[in-house]
Amino acid sequence: MARRIPPGPGQESVWDYPRPPRLEPTTRRIRVVFAGITLVDSRRALRVLETSHPPVYYVPPEDVQMTFLRPNPARSFCEFKGVAIYYDVVVDERIAREAAWSYPNPTPAFTPLRGYLAFYAGPMDACYVDDELVTPQPGGFYGGWITSDIVGPFKGGPGTWGW
Repeated sequence: MARRIPPGPGQESVWDYPRPPRLEPTTRRIRVVFAGITLVDSRRALRVLETSHPPVYYVPPEDVQMTFLRPNPARSFCEFKGVAIYYDVVVDERIAREAAWSYPNPTPAFTPLRGYLAFYAGPMDACYVDDELVTPQPGGFYGGWITSDIVGPFKGGPGTWGW
């Protein structure tokens, strides 16, 4: 099992996050850039906090350049949030498949997420929380964003599936 890294001043440990996850609003500036286009610029995000995961930021569709998102037939199921739908991000000839997702009909506990969108940081050119460039959560399945104020270790990399 992983050893919790003690958080320093102004930091959070993902091992202090709850399970089931908690949903909370944030006024931090969330930005997503792909192929020279700022796809997201929001101060109205919701973040999902779950044990062993860096936060996942969901932004309202009004703060997303939706013209660059194309529905993808992929679906996934979260025991807490329900069924997720996916979008490809398409700018000119560049395509990031299944790079964004949303919960059109979330479970009652996550109703505020309805229609909000989250983005995987890895396929994007840059994702920011305030002015800090984020690091994608390890692995390709989870969509957390790691910043300097979050400490792990983080679920997602090799050998962490059983946590």
